Amino acid sequence: MSYRIGIDVGGTFTDFLLLAPDGTGSVFKTATTPLDPAVGLLNGLQDMADTHSSSLPEFVQQVGLIVHGTTVATNAVLTGTGARTGLLTTDGFRDALQMRRGIREAQYDNRVSAPTPLVPRYLRRTATERVDYRGHVCEALHESEVQSAAEEFSDGSVEAVAICFMHAYANADHEKRAASLLRDALPEVYVTASSELLPQIRFYDRTSTTVLNAYVGPLVKRYLESLTARLEEEGFAGLLLIMQSNGGVVSAQVTMRAAAGTLLSGPAAGPIAGLSFAKEYSSGDCITVDMGGTSFDAALIVNRLPHIVTDGRINGHLLALPMLDIHTIGAGGGSIGWIDAGGFLRMGPQSAGAVPGPACYECGGELPTSTDADLVLGYLAPDYFLGGKLQLYPDKARVAIREHVAEPLGMDVEEAAAGMFAVINNNMADGIREISVQRGYDPRDFPLVVAGGAGPIHAAVIAQELEIPLLIIPRASSIFCAAGMLFSDLKHDYVRAYPTSFEGLDPNRLRDITGEMESEARATLIAEHISAEKLRLHFSLDLRSQGQYHEVSVPIAWPELAALNLSAIGERFHTQHDQLYGYAVPEAPLELVSVRLTGIGETEKPHLPEIDRRPPASEHALRGARPVFLPERNKFTEVHVYAGDELQYGNQVEGPAIIEQETTTIFVTDAYQVSCDALGSFAMSLKDLAQPAVENLLLWEEA
Repeated sequence: MSYRIGIDVGGTFTDFLLLAPDGTGSVFKTATTPLDPAVGLLNGLQDMADTHSSSLPEFVQQVGLIVHGTTVATNAVLTGTGARTGLLTTDGFRDALQMRRGIREAQYDNRVSAPTPLVPRYLRRTATERVDYRGHVCEALHESEVQSAAEEFSDGSVEAVAICFMHAYANADHEKRAASLLRDALPEVYVTASSELLPQIRFYDRTSTTVLNAYVGPLVKRYLESLTARLEEEGFAGLLLIMQSNGGVVSAQVTMRAAAGTLLSGPAAGPIAGLSFAKEYSSGDCITVDMGGTSFDAALIVNRLPHIVTDGRINGHLLALPMLDIHTIGAGGGSIGWIDAGGFLRMGPQSAGAVPGPACYECGGELPTSTDADLVLGYLAPDYFLGGKLQLYPDKARVAIREHVAEPLGMDVEEAAAGMFAVINNNMADGIREISVQRGYDPRDFPLVVAGGAGPIHAAVIAQELEIPLLIIPRASSIFCAAGMLFSDLKHDYVRAYPTSFEGLDPNRLRDITGEMESEARATLIAEHISAEKLRLHFSLDLRSQGQYHEVSVPIAWPELAALNLSAIGERFHTQHDQLYGYAVPEAPLELVSVRLTGIGETEKPHLPEIDRRPPASEHALRGARPVFLPERNKFTEVHVYAGDELQYGNQVEGPAIIEQETTTIFVTDAYQVSCDALGSFAMSLKDLAQPAVENLLLWEEA
């Protein structure tokens, strides 16, 4: 056995989880180096080597697996620093990228404007060609126009070219030929054809996604080539896998071709980690939340599968590749408190970030943040933030809150801090409702898996608002996504357009399409050294009622596909439609839009060591007591403070209490009690929960 490392590059810190061959884990953090993220990554590996009293090459040679989530693509789109990109499209459709879907996307907000296209108009070129929706060639490709476009792209010093022709999903010959001509004429340019990346209907969706891939492709390719070379120089001979937005991992070589798949690379590991920690409870379904310094991410897992969407947006640009549905709002430890024009207290989405940071950091920040409020309310210890590595200054926090919140609202500092705490908690509760109630699910039916350095301080109050009976706070919550990467499987998504009425579906054509996708998936996964018994295929059909614009993806089992049981598939569509939108029209005829396949290669998961169960008593971990604001009582109360690292499997803590770890703090309200479970997580449950329900939910209550 060898070491395994999960790496999540964030905006401020790069997080590492190092798993030893015996399953024991170690947490490392280094400062992110935005100009070259590989530097921060290698710094973390050096820290690990130092901890193990070995040189970097000696340590790296013992590493068998690195799973890496990268923000290279995300940052490029958010900051507008991607590659200089050209677009080649069908004559007459030069402006489709700018026209988007041709509808007002925020119908009731006149202030919203579409983002500037990633390809300026002078770099959008056209070629005469036409294929109809059946795949019939109406006009052959004028290759001379492709050659002319190549010359113009060369003159424009483009680094990448996106190719998107009308109906290329039905017949990709023209796109393939154009791609070949461009690659020959521009060998150093990164070329993406829509038929290679996303062969499905909806021209703007396909164009936007292809452009995004071209825009970030050169940066991701250069980064991964550089990282791979540096690791090889140090003697790394293991496997490097890259986290994808769909919640799976793929090889670095695949990522270089489909770079847009990394646009939510880091956050996508959160739900995977949540599923791993929640599997010991009930069905394993859960809601995951991750509160960091700037944002709050929430995701729903049903039937042990995170929810997938194919219409995500990155800085306003549509991405139609499958990606985990992670709802993000501007609510983090650095979220700034302010008073709006109506005199109401607001929290975020503006953030003090790491620089200048909250006022209590005394690093130049003068505006009150969520962290400042947490410090004033007693949830944070001034001398134990990051295990004592960073001193906090309550006086600075009080001054910022007094000047910018308390005095404008005519209240004292403690009242203002409590108001800030309540507002940001309400914002996050609404974020959870967005991914649960708005989709027809009751959040009370799901354990809440809590992550992020700031999440465990706020989670109990949020859960109480939503009446969630169980929270799970992993010990590694502050490096949650890095942990999730080590639990991820290889995953590849395939789609083929097949627009037809459901009743008019041709069984032979459907079997040809699914057979083609299956062969491609098996070949790809086998090339990634996945054995037949570790390979899983999941088919689904994108269906809609006749005349509808949006479709619903309906999973289909292999027997249904083989027998083509349309009745059963149709019933499932109507059930899902009712759950999503609150109604169903069973008598309406259905249309098939696309066929999808997800190919999964099961990876070897980390072995978590067995932990001996201890008695419930937790006095050995008692660190002291301090005044803490209790929202239920609306006053400060002296509560016990426990050392989280000293609490072990079976130990229990009654709320109200504070549990401190080096990288996070847990606030236990009056309504909850905490027990350490067999995985080392802190399980927080409602005290008045009926005992049978507790036994169904909590591992630590089982006989």
